[in-house]
Order: sequence, then structure tokens, then C-alpha cells
Amino acid sequence: MRRGKLRIYLGSAPGVGKTYAMLSEAHRRIERGTDCVVGFVEHHRRPRTEVMLHGLETIARREIAYRDSTFTEMDVDAVLARRPAVALVDELAHTNVPGSRNPKRWQDVEELLQAGIDVVTTVNIQHLESLGDVVESITGVRQRETVPDEVVRRADQIELVDMSPQALRRRMAHGNIYKPDRVDAALSNYFRPGNLTALRELALLWVADRVDEYLQEYRGEHNIRSTWQARERIVVGLTGGPEGRTLIRRAARLAEKGAGGEVLAVYIAASDGLSSASPKELAVQRTLVEDLGGTFHHVIGDDVSHALLEFARGVNATQIVLGVSRRRPWQYAFGPGVSATVARESGPDLDVHIVTHDEAARGRGLPVTPGARLGRSRIIWGWLTGVVGPALLTLLLSQVVPELGLANDMLIFLTFTVAAALLGGLLPALASAAFGSLLLNYFFTPPLYQLTISDPRNIVAISIFFGVAVSVASVVDLAARRTHQAARLRAESEILSFLAGSILRGENSLDALLERLRETFAMQSVALLERVSEVEPWTIAAAVGAHPVTRPEDADVDMPIGENMALALSGRVLPAEDRRVLGAFAAQAAVVLDRQRLVDEAGKARELAEANKIRTALLAAVSHDLRTPLAGIKASVTSLRSDDIEWSEEDKAELLEGIEEGADRLAALIGNLLDMSRLNTGAVVPLIRETDLDEVVPMALGGVPDDSVELDIPETLPMVAVDRGLLERAVANIVENAVKYSPTGHPVQVSASSLQDRVELRVVDRGPGVPDEAKDRIFEPFQRHGDAPRGAGVGLGLAVARGFTEAVGGTLTAEDTPGGGLTMVLSLPTAEGARPPVPPELPASAIT
Repeated sequence: MRRGKLRIYLGSAPGVGKTYAMLSEAHRRIERGTDCVVGFVEHHRRPRTEVMLHGLETIARREIAYRDSTFTEMDVDAVLARRPAVALVDELAHTNVPGSRNPKRWQDVEELLQAGIDVVTTVNIQHLESLGDVVESITGVRQRETVPDEVVRRADQIELVDMSPQALRRRMAHGNIYKPDRVDAALSNYFRPGNLTALRELALLWVADRVDEYLQEYRGEHNIRSTWQARERIVVGLTGGPEGRTLIRRAARLAEKGAGGEVLAVYIAASDGLSSASPKELAVQRTLVEDLGGTFHHVIGDDVSHALLEFARGVNATQIVLGVSRRRPWQYAFGPGVSATVARESGPDLDVHIVTHDEAARGRGLPVTPGARLGRSRIIWGWLTGVVGPALLTLLLSQVVPELGLANDMLIFLTFTVAAALLGGLLPALASAAFGSLLLNYFFTPPLYQLTISDPRNIVAISIFFGVAVSVASVVDLAARRTHQAARLRAESEILSFLAGSILRGENSLDALLERLRETFAMQSVALLERVSEVEPWTIAAAVGAHPVTRPEDADVDMPIGENMALALSGRVLPAEDRRVLGAFAAQAAVVLDRQRLVDEAGKARELAEANKIRTALLAAVSHDLRTPLAGIKASVTSLRSDDIEWSEEDKAELLEGIEEGADRLAALIGNLLDMSRLNTGAVVPLIRETDLDEVVPMALGGVPDDSVELDIPETLPMVAVDRGLLERAVANIVENAVKYSPTGHPVQVSASSLQDRVELRVVDRGPGVPDEAKDRIFEPFQRHGDAPRGAGVGLGLAVARGFTEAVGGTLTAEDTPGGGLTMVLSLPTAEGARPPVPPELPASAIT
């Protein structure tokens, strides 16, 4: 069965038009004959949304009872039984009521997709899980309902629904999003122009990144190497010299001129001649690039110019920034340099900027000796110099200067042999020595034009020439190979130094390590594979790049790591000398994977230790604190059942009252213990709803005497986004604790006020107070401050109160009361940012 397709309307803020766009899409599909139904759309009794629902088949919702209330959620079973072609499911990040089929609505959608049903849904950018901290820093509101980014990224289609902040605020002012009595508060808090602009930028950048992923996948699938200038990507070529900082800042200014510009700094270590680069300077430049929002890349390439261009085209760059060469004028005799070569070979799709700097023409040391890893052009020139050169020299010497002398002729021929060794290596030099010896014998040694030698001295001379030529060629070739080996060892030592540094720094990112490996060897993908045993199939522990292989035998390069782990690379075949560095990467990858698993196991061990600590404390609390009310209840019941004593009605009433008080105390203690257990196991799932504080707080005061609390909750306070039941339990515990320590004749003050996008509830007592060093400790489980007697509780009230408060997105802190005492400050988020997104205004044509 094929998997259904997912289409997401991503909104930059509540009210921009996601639901309207989704319903409009449904009407268009129905007109084309598609079987489309409404799985879940909440219209909130808004007439314009109801108009768009006309003509659409709606699946009846499932009713769920929770805490003496009835809620409705999408009936997944009914949608699966109906099996439409397309289902509309609003609010992807919604948290289902406890008792539903799945905890989250995106999990409901996943079931529909697995069943082959296409789904059209909506979600706001602030509900993406990775952006929770960013959105909270912008708006001051923590989004409790989130959806994993990967769920949205896997969507087949993502369409951004956007609106300017000014237009959205006008829509709000017209009453098309919230009720008129809440418009002013919304415009002055969550819907401020700055908030909306920042959320809009987040949405645009997130969607731009997703579009970029689609583009890279398409280019890879179709093997497109030319640059598509969809966005500005600027590659900065670094040499490790001090001019790199200037280049990075210039590239950052170029990127700022266009929206979405990206800076990629790359340092290429050439294996056939590694230039001298300061590790300290490279570290400084890496930090500078990252501070400016760019990325740093380290690549090994045989030819710096070619490797730089390949990297730029691989990342679909539009511009390359290079510095003016630091070489002195005389050093250009060794070649045109990287800047000139890149500018010449970049083609029409890459702009090359040559930037001047203070280090220009100041010298960069001696030119690097070419290595033995020669290109085709170098080898061709070596053979031409070794074979064609002596032939042309023979023509010149025989026609122009025929009387130069055999000794001088041999020295000139020897020059061509050395040149052939420098250019093409040993084989062209040997061929040049042999060919030169034949030409000297035939054209310059009597008898001329014959391969015979009449003078024995000439035989010795030609033999010495051949021996010297072969010796010089061998020495030159050996020196070139030694230079190449030294360069490779230097490049390898730099990479091994990086790996050793990452171990010392304790870096645990396996994906970052594999990405570094992929960039270093210019591979298409890298996968770390493992298996339980030799008979079990391979599984991917981690992978980077497009289309990673799933078996070592399918890879272009594989590196075993022990018996049941391997590193698999695809893209090209690596030479044998690269396997040493590859082995170091493989060993480091295995270490990082083990470290990640050890960290996870350590976290689980800490959780078990904490649970064991709670269990031990719980047993201690049960053995001491729960015995007191049980003993009182047992004594009263025994007395009432005794036949030896005739109890009066007053005595019976007093004993029954003692039983009731003991039972109430026992119920409260057990309730706190159960609540603490729920918090520690993560079983508390808040049901966030808009709530008036003046309705919840009075209900929380039922467990304290009427004259022990003075209440001041203004009716004009904004609504808060909380779980009503959890908030009531938290407030009850805080107030009961304050009443317990407040002296007689000094009632506890409970007041509330609004502060920006928060509502603060303050519980003030005039008790002994708490020193500063103990203010955090009083919120820990099984802690009782001061000389609280046994039987006064197990020390869980404030711990449960803080746990419930944090579960609904609030905070609970302790402050000193002026004049003595303790003030508990409970801060709660207002409801504007926590309400479900509201469909936007419909055009007049939809109403008529």
C-alpha cells in the first residue's frame, strides 16, 4: 500500500489564513472530483468559517470524558473506515485529550498517511519544536503544543501562508480573530509589530531552508553541476594567512546585500604541496566565520584551484572571494597562482572577487615543490621534453653550431634529461637519457650517422653520460616523491590533530564528524553501519549525505571497525594512501558512538538513582508521617467499638470528628505522594485551556479556614492559559503551606496582578520566613523547613506545587515579605499566545 501524501499550510502567525487556504484547497479538489472529507476543523462558532465548511462532508467527532467535562477530538477510526482520498485535519500540533487514540494529533495524521490517505493540514511556525526557545525569547510565551520538525520536513508539499504585520493587526482590530473585548490586550502583547515581524522572518527562513533541500536533492538526482543562482552563496578561499579575516568580512558584507545570503569559508590543504598555515590563525578565522553566521569547511585536494572550484559548484555557490596573491613578483615564474587560475576557469556561472589586502605582494615563502602525483598535462610535458627536446636540440646543434664539441653537447642533452625528470618523473627521464645517448652516438660521434664508435674514449664518454643522466633522473624523482610524502604526512597530521582535539574537547556530535569526513574526501555520502552479529543484517547508526548505502559491499570505500561495525563511503574510490586517515576517522566515529550511548545510559542511570532516592524517602515518610493519622483513626474506632465504656453523644461526635480529620489528613498526604509520583514519571499531561484566575483560586481555598485568607483577585485580569485542575492543586498546596506557618491573627494575603504577558499570583504570609540559602531547597521533595513537627506532612506540598506550575508553563519562586514572612510568587502565561489559531476573514464573495 502506498503512503499518503502530506500537504502543510505553514502560517507565520495566528490569523494569517491557514484554515481558509486549507478549506479553499478542499473545494478546488472536490470540483475536480476528488473524494475529500473534513477530519477535524474547529470553527469556534465563527460564521465565516462555517460558510467555508458548507458543501464539505464532515466526519463526526469522538466524544471523550475528562475531569467531569466532555471534549471532542478527531475520530481516527471513523476516518480510516470512511477511507477518503483526502482528509482535512486542522491544527497539526494540537495535544489530544487524555484517553484519545494518540497523545498528539500529528500521530493521528501519521496513521492516516500510513493507511494511504492524503492529508491536508495546518500549523504555525511557533509550534515547531526546534524554534520553541527562539519564539519564547521573542514573544515571552512558551509554546506547550509543539510538533517535531522532522514531521513537517517530511511533508510532500509545504506552502507558506503569510501576511504583513500591519495587515494582520488591522484584521485583529476589526474583530476577525478575537472577540472585541480581547483585541486591545492582544494587540499590546502577542500581536505587537515587532513580534509579528520576527515570527514572519522565522517562517520565511525556515521555508527557504526547506526549499534549498528540495533544490539540492533535485540537482543531485539529475547530476546538475552548473550553478543555479537561486540565492547568494559566497565561498571564501582561505590560505591560513592573516588576510583571511579581511576576506571573511568582505564576503559577509556581500552576503548582507541580498536576502538569505550565505557565507562558506573553505581551507584547502593540498596533498601535493601543503602551504604553511598557522593552526592558531585558522582557529581565529573559523570563530570569525561562525560569529558572522557562516560555516567553515576543511577540504583536501591535489590541486587547490580545481578543489576550490569543485567545492563551490558542489554547494551551488554564486560567488567566490579570493585575496590578491601574497607572492612576490619573481615568484610568478612558478605559475599564475590560485586567484588567476580560479578566475580563468570559473566560467560564466561563478563571479570571482579578487580582494586587496595589507599582505599583498609581501611574500609567502619559497614556492612549493610539485609532488609525484602528477597530472596528465605534467606527464605529457615530461615526455615531450625528454623525447622531442633532444630531437630539436640535435637539429639545432647540427645545423647552427656544429662545432660546439662533444662534451658541451652532452651537457646540453643532460639538461633536457633533468628537465624531463622534473616535469614527468622517472620514466620520461630514462627515455630521454637513452634517446639522447643514441642521438649523440649517431650525430656527434665519429663515424657520423652510424651507430658505431671508432674512438674508445667516446664510448666511455657516452657511457658516463648515460649513467649520470640516469642517476640525476633517479635523484630528482626520489626527491619529488619524498616531497609528496612529506606533504601528505603534513596534511594527515593536521587531520589527526583535529581528531585528537575533538576527543580532548569531548565533542559528541557523530553527524558533525561524518560530515567532516565527507567534506575531507569529497564523497557523496558517509554511513556508519553496525550489526548485532555476522548473521544479522546491517543497520545505519548514523549517516550524512544523499542516498547512504546500507551494506559495506555496496560502498565505493568501506573501512571495517571491529567485527560488527564498518564505515561506508560512496562517491569515488580512494587511493590506498588515504586509508590511514580514513581509519582514524573510523576509530573516532566508533568512539563518538560509544560515548553517545554511554551518555544516554548515564542519563538513564541518573533517572533510576533519582527514582530510587525518591522511593527511599517515600518509604521513610510512610513509616513516620502516615502512621500518625492512621494511629488516631485506629484509636478512635477502637474506642467507639468498645463495650466497656458508655460514650455520650458529645464524646461520639468528638471521636468521629477525629476520625474524619485523620482521614482528611491521610487523603491529603496520599494525594501529594501520588502527585509527586506522576511528576517524576512524566505522567502529568496538562490540558491547556483559557481560564479566569478568579474562578480557580477561590475553589483552591476549601481546605483552609475561612478567616485565614484574605483574597484580592481583580475581575479585569486577562485569562491565563493553564490546566485548571493542576493550577487548583498547586494554589491549594501553596495556601495551605502559608496558613500552616502564619501566626494567629495574621491572615494570608492572596492577590493577583497583570505584568506584560504574564499574570502573577502572590501568596503572602507573616510567618518566620526562610533564609536565602534555603529558598530553593524548600521546593525539593520530602523537605520541611525549620522545626516542623512529624505528622505535619511529608514535605511534598511545595514540590508538587512547583511541578504542576511548571507543567502548565508557569514559574513558582519564593521571596521575602517586607516586615517578615515569606511570599510565594506564582507567574502564569496569559492566554493570547496559547489559543488555537483562528481562521482569517473571508472575502465578501464567500459570504454572498
